[in-house]
Amino acid sequence: MNDLFDHALQERMRREMPLAARMRPRRLEEFVGQEHILGEGKLLRRAIESDRLFSSIILWGPPGSGKTTLAQIIAAHSRSAFVTLSAVMAGLPELRQVIQEARERRRLDGRRTILFVDEVHRWNKAQQDALLPHVEDGTVIFIGATTENPYFEVIRALVSRSRVFRLYPLTEEQLERILERTLQDAERGYGDRKVILDADARAHLIHVAGGDARNLLNALELAVESTPPDAEGKIHITLAIAQESIQRRAVLYDKEGDIHYDTISAFIKSVRGSDPDAALYWLARMLYAGEDPRFILRRLLILAGEDIGLADPMGLVVAAAAAQAFDYVGMPEGIYPLVEATLYLATAPKSNSTQAYFKAMALIEQEGAGEVPDHLKDSHRDREALGHGKGYRYPHEAEGHFVPQQYLPKELLGTYFYRPSAEGYEAEIQQRLERWRAAQRQALGIQTTQEMPDLPTSRIEEIKRNLK
Repeated sequence: MNDLFDHALQERMRREMPLAARMRPRRLEEFVGQEHILGEGKLLRRAIESDRLFSSIILWGPPGSGKTTLAQIIAAHSRSAFVTLSAVMAGLPELRQVIQEARERRRLDGRRTILFVDEVHRWNKAQQDALLPHVEDGTVIFIGATTENPYFEVIRALVSRSRVFRLYPLTEEQLERILERTLQDAERGYGDRKVILDADARAHLIHVAGGDARNLLNALELAVESTPPDAEGKIHITLAIAQESIQRRAVLYDKEGDIHYDTISAFIKSVRGSDPDAALYWLARMLYAGEDPRFILRRLLILAGEDIGLADPMGLVVAAAAAQAFDYVGMPEGIYPLVEATLYLATAPKSNSTQAYFKAMALIEQEGAGEVPDHLKDSHRDREALGHGKGYRYPHEAEGHFVPQQYLPKELLGTYFYRPSAEGYEAEIQQRLERWRAAQRQALGIQTTQEMPDLPTSRIEEIKRNLK
């Protein structure tokens, strides 16, 4: 009798499972997509079919691409014990329990244990470190699933002991196959119902799902379950119903993850590259996904100084004004100063000559700080006793408000850090500065000059880190 009740309970739970869970592929033959790793003859497919998964793997891909499904298919094909942990819910105590059971299992009946850790990037370094020795000694074969780049979010030692397989969003053709299978499957899908899905409704669901099979099936389930059948028992899904069921195209975007950094990188590089159309696209994508506009404005302020500089000094003014205006106005109207700053900076002349500062910093790090010339020292305290400030000439008392006198330490005379570009306003600076430098060389008898070479980006980033 208990068996009968248990069976009835399991059957009811199966029927009440979400559609996406019911339609989850159970065999490799049902799996759709990822042919680059699961096609006929591919390494991972061969390992699964022959139950010879001897090394750990990491499945890296966006939501709805099949990571968890693939892990469950591996479990179904394997004679090994298969244990699942969610990195969101489980910590070190649960991991220790799994390891202990895996050791007992191997000691008693020689069975291996495959440990699947979903969202493994949620585990901190200590938790990942705790797993490492048990992967190394073969106590468990590790399968990790992550939406984040494992080379950044998973400790290096664990990645080096695993084979990383990249999964990609499903194509619209692949989503079409999943949708059609769901409508035809009488056991797990809607094959036992008279569902009429209009062509434009079908196209909308597939397109707006954004390569996410779970997103597609959730929308289909909502549309079907919320639409009453007509007198003939038909459930008619029109475009209007489909649009209500999945109103916004899903945009993969995690404010702490790869997509966040990749998208802001694309935005900044588009502005730097003077492509206003691309800049607007990436800006829209970030705001659509819920990015904080203040974060974008901070990056534009940095860009105005780093990539535009004196080629157009108004760039920094516009960016600062946009940031202040946004704080006054907020969204949605605050989008206008943000867009204005984006367009202004994207179409402004470009110069990165402000990086001349890092040349000076690198020289100080290498050779130390030079002595301040006496005539430049503060004259208010030691002028009489030490002659500080004596000989200094006030530029505003000279014609053109310029005096060709010594400003660098003596050993650095003739050293040039700043090289103006020929772009925009900086072209005027270039002409003016050359006249001043020539007059200074003549007045101080400077025979040789050296222009400090540009620093590699890695060196500049190192100096920046030291400034924090």
